Amino acid sequence: MDNCFPSIPSPLSRSASRRRTTVSKRGCSFFRSSSSRKGTDAAMPSPSSKGSWQSQDSKSSSSASFISKSMSGRSSAPIMFSNSSGMLKPPPVEWKLECTLEELCFGCRKKVKITRDVVTKTGQIILEEELLNIKVKPGWKQGTKITFEGMGNERPGAHPADLIFVIAEKRHPLFRRAGDDLEFAVEIPLVKALTGCKLSIPLLGGENMSLTIEDIIHPGYEKIIADLGMPRSKEQGNRGNLKITFLVDFPTQLTDEQRSDILSILQDTC
Repeated sequence: MDNCFPSIPSPLSRSASRRRTTVSKRGCSFFRSSSSRKGTDAAMPSPSSKGSWQSQDSKSSSSASFISKSMSGRSSAPIMFSNSSGMLKPPPVEWKLECTLEELCFGCRKKVKITRDVVTKTGQIILEEELLNIKVKPGWKQGTKITFEGMGNERPGAHPADLIFVIAEKRHPLFRRAGDDLEFAVEIPLVKALTGCKLSIPLLGGENMSLTIEDIIHPGYEKIIADLGMPRSKEQGNRGNLKITFLVDFPTQLTDEQRSDILSILQDTC
């Protein structure tokens, strides 16, 4: 039977050609710094070695200075993302936007001046200034991101990178933020801790609140004041709590007479 049916080559022959995909070795060139202006505009800040810079308040403007550099721990050629149009897009560029605790509590507007590369219709690359207006909403936390799509440097044949500002919370001299709560520590002498006291507690907005303590303040004693913390960004009208921690200041020395008086007073309380 094998001799009756000679082997016939298949008319359907398949061949595959391999194509080599070349990745652009041109990195995402960062924004270049521009000189500060005199007049009503504030001086433009320059980025730090970690790629962060301080922004000004709503009445001032800053400038981001972007430099061409490779990402830490990665190859010199940046990763380029492609889309349905076939054009490449470099990864987004992130910069810190520093805000005070007051700005994150009540909200504010930040004006940031940047200088970026723009491709003209003739294919030339020119420098162009942009003034970005960032609205910081009450209750935003550290790490909140604000994205400006396509506001990075432009390169021929590629989409411009996105520019992302990341909220960085400045350290406050009085308060410490814990989620939506504010923590405040107050130091009182031992006599007030045992007999009670009336205190003036500062608030984040600059006001002061009168607080009367009639309890005996022991180590670890806390007083929680509702609705005096940070606004809850996802719950409009609601706020966290203000936690007041008391630190008791003990005397460093006592006379024999004082020791005897204290012993006579407290020996029956323990």
